[in-house]
This record gives sequence, C-alpha cells and structure tokens, in this order.
Amino acid sequence: MEKREDILELKEKVLSLIEERRFPEVRRQLSDLYEADIAQLLEELDSVPACQAFRLLPKDMAAEVFSYLEPESQQKLISLLSDAELEKILEDMYVDDTVDMIEELPANVVKRVLKLSSPETRGEINRLCRYEEDTAGSIMTTEMIDLKRGMTVKQAFDHIRKVGTDAETIYTCYVTDERRKLEGVVSVRQLLLHPYEAKVGGLMEEDPICVQTGDDQETIAQLFQKYDMLSLPVVDSEKRLVGIITIDDAVDVIQEENTEDIEKMAAILPGDKPYLKTPVLEIFKHRIPWLLLLMISATFTGNIISSFEDKLAASLVLTAYIPMLMDTGGNSGSQTSVTIIRGLSLDDIHFRDLFKVVWKELRVALLCSVTLSACNFVKLLLLDRVTVPVALTICCTLIVTVISAKLIGCILPMGAKKLGFDPAVMASPLITTIVDAVSLLVYFGFATVILHV
Repeated sequence: MEKREDILELKEKVLSLIEERRFPEVRRQLSDLYEADIAQLLEELDSVPACQAFRLLPKDMAAEVFSYLEPESQQKLISLLSDAELEKILEDMYVDDTVDMIEELPANVVKRVLKLSSPETRGEINRLCRYEEDTAGSIMTTEMIDLKRGMTVKQAFDHIRKVGTDAETIYTCYVTDERRKLEGVVSVRQLLLHPYEAKVGGLMEEDPICVQTGDDQETIAQLFQKYDMLSLPVVDSEKRLVGIITIDDAVDVIQEENTEDIEKMAAILPGDKPYLKTPVLEIFKHRIPWLLLLMISATFTGNIISSFEDKLAASLVLTAYIPMLMDTGGNSGSQTSVTIIRGLSLDDIHFRDLFKVVWKELRVALLCSVTLSACNFVKLLLLDRVTVPVALTICCTLIVTVISAKLIGCILPMGAKKLGFDPAVMASPLITTIVDAVSLLVYFGFATVILHV
C-alpha cells in the first residue's frame, strides 16, 4: 500500500499530466499501481480529473478499482460515466461488490445501475438484497466454482478454466450433488498434486465447515480467524450451496465490528462513514444521546456528595481525595471491562465462565488494591501530612473501590452478553459512573465509622 505522502505526490503528477493532455503517460503511471492504490489516488482527485484518470485505466483493472472506491466517490463517478462505460464496469464487477455499492447509493442512482445490469446480475442482486443486514447472506458472493464428485481431476481443471474467469476465487472449489447439496471441499493444490484420472470424490474433504445464510457476520469472521480459511461456503436450510464468503469480506467485517465496539466503548453510537467524511451534525447525533444519559446518571454522584455535606464540612480534608478515589475506581473498572469485552468478542470467554472470571478478577483486585493503598498510605503520611485516621479512611475506601470496580467491570459485560445486549455498551463511561457512586458511598461510610464525622 502506498503511503499517503506518496499518493499526494502522485496526485500532483497525474493532475499535471492530465492538464498537459499526456494521457498515455497517465495510463502508464496508473497501470504500475495496485488497484487499491489507484482507488486511493482517485479519492484525492476532484470529480472531473478523477473520471478522466478512471477512463484511462486498462479494462481489466477498471471494475476492481471501482469496487475499492468509497460510496460517495462511486456516486460522483457514476454521474460522469456514460451508460456504456457503466454497463461495462457492472459486467466486470463481482455481484457482492455491486450489492455493497447499491446499498449505499441514492435511489435514483440505484435505478440506473439496475437498469444497466444484465438480467442475470439483476436477479442475483435482488436475491442478495433480500437477506438481512450483517448476515452471511448479505456479504456472500454467488460467483464460485462447484464440482461434482464423479469428475476426474482433468475434468475439474477443464471446468475451472471454463468458469474461473467470473469466479471470485478459484483456490477452493466446492463439491455438490445434483440438487446442489454441499458434499465436500477440494483445493486446487490437491488437484494439482494428483493424476488427471483421479476422482474428485476421492480427494475432497467431506462435511466441510459451513454457515447458513442467516448466521451473524461476526460469528463468521471468528470462524475465519479460528480455522485460517480463505473462503467459507454458505448454505440454505436444506444444506444447498448458495454462495461463499471470501477472506477479504471477512477482514472488512472484522474491521467493521472492531470499530463498532470501540465506538460503543467510548459511548458513541456507531457510524458507517470515515471520520473526515462524516458531517458535523451526524457526529453530534452519534455522541449526544450517551452524553445526555451519562450526564443525568452523574447527577446521582452529585446527590450523594450533597447528602454528606455536613460530614465534609466536619473534615474538609476528605474533599481533596474524592477525585483520586473516583478516578482510580473508574480506571480499574475500565481495565477489567475492556479485557472482558475483548474476550467475549473473540469467543474466549462465555457466561458459563462467570465464576472463574470473578474469582480471577477478585484476586487481581486484591493485589492491585493493597499495593495502591500501601503506596498511598505512605504518601498521605509523609507528603500530605494527614492524620493516621484520615489516611486509613482513604486507603480502606481505595481497597473497596478497586475491588468493587473490577468486579463490576467483569460482571456487567458478561451479564449484558447473556441478556442479548452488546457487551461493549457496558464499557468505560457507564462503569465509571456506577463506580463513582459506589466509591463515594463507601468513602463516607468509612468516614463515619473511623472519623466519627
């Protein structure tokens, strides 16, 4: 992948060549790049020069480059291309890429795309669009290679040469019966290593790992990670092969799911556009709901402090250590929650492991809280010069706060997962708010017992 600095430098060069009408030189420059890098370059150009550069691409590269463009850039390019040019691109694009594109385009542009698509492609598009979003059916492609168990290796290769041009991948072939039921899987490597007269049925791996059209895309991405697969067959309820999901789609899903989890953990409603291309008002809409909720929930913390004003007045030194206790508790809870949420997303942790997780976090919390309290006790006596009872009050609160925070940080995400909610919602901001209230109640409780305020 070219660095952004290199792309910007190339952008100036391409613009200069276009202005000088040195189109063969532009074509040569672009032909030396990878398709993804050409798309990145076109993203940097204005609509008209981007279209001029796109028209100079070799025909075998144009469709691939187009599939890498962001929806906004695709829309601008479509508006400048003729029907004949757009029809050629659609003809060369994989159907799953076309579906991904039209899901992001305005209705009038989608109408034009469907009008220019072949009847077969239009049928496939309509069929794929019927699947629910974020399921196997919505991200699969129907352009694959299927073989029959009775074929010889030679017949299999003849079939691959015949249909392989339109297939998204030829490295893994799927074996089906006359009713298209999935029977096995065989790689081109296996075919190459056996004689031409060998039967596909004797080489294939039976009962391959597969998913159904309604399976969640996050689960599918985990299968790719677990089994190091390049493609995964998708079957219907009767185990008939209807499509495949390739590794590039799985990588997109992993990136999308990770981004969504990070946004939820930061108390932001997930978005589907790059940051620099997201309007300010849309960013505002994504952030304000959680900020309002957390602001309202934080008022409980203020109410707790207000209700103990007389105790604070009796020992003003306690006020100075409230931020430290709340921040330490919030940080402790965040450490645990992030670890647990990540484990849940990778399927390393399940609800049945709750007691194991709680027991482990309890031991970690004890070690952390005692260490923090011991260091803090020495600091309070030597540097802050507070009395021993005040130091005990602060350090005892610190121990209980850290233990509570870590237990809350592991129990809430696992409970949310069990109830069918996204555990990322139970992340730092919400846990911090809960822990703040707990730490204050514990703090004033110890102050009452130890300091008699």
